Amino acid sequence: MENLTVINEKKQNETLQLVTFTLEDEEFAVDILKVQEINRMKEITRIPNSPGYIEGVINLRGKVIPVINLRKRFNLPVKEYNEQSRIMIMEVCSIIIGLIVDSVSEVLRIPDDLVKPAPSIATTVSSEFIKGIAEVNNRLIILLEMDKLLAENEQKALTEIS
Repeated sequence: MENLTVINEKKQNETLQLVTFTLEDEEFAVDILKVQEINRMKEITRIPNSPGYIEGVINLRGKVIPVINLRKRFNLPVKEYNEQSRIMIMEVCSIIIGLIVDSVSEVLRIPDDLVKPAPSIATTVSSEFIKGIAEVNNRLIILLEMDKLLAENEQKALTEIS
């Protein structure tokens, strides 16, 4: 029994389920498991002395949810909200927050081997927030690492707000 045949098992590719959205002219995606719901824009109550990228809070079925403008967080030009603007309610760093995006595109399923490391100059978004880039049907989609969106002190401040 010394001549055992070793079967070369190729690692099974995982399928990623992503929610895609746009900011400026770029397409982004986040893991669908992080997204709780997607809402149209609603009235946002401003919070005095909060960081510039925090738009304020919304009341969502009795819960106070802090809302971050991703354009401001990523230092993109600010633009007026329109009918396509959405608030994505997500869990980031164990905190439920709302993220304002230009529009939500689709739910996408892709094999994880399509995701490649992002070159440091590939996007206007800081590379610390990027998990990778996937090319899907001639589109470049930037996958965000949402748990790196907030520094520890920002997490604490948002926990206090909510």
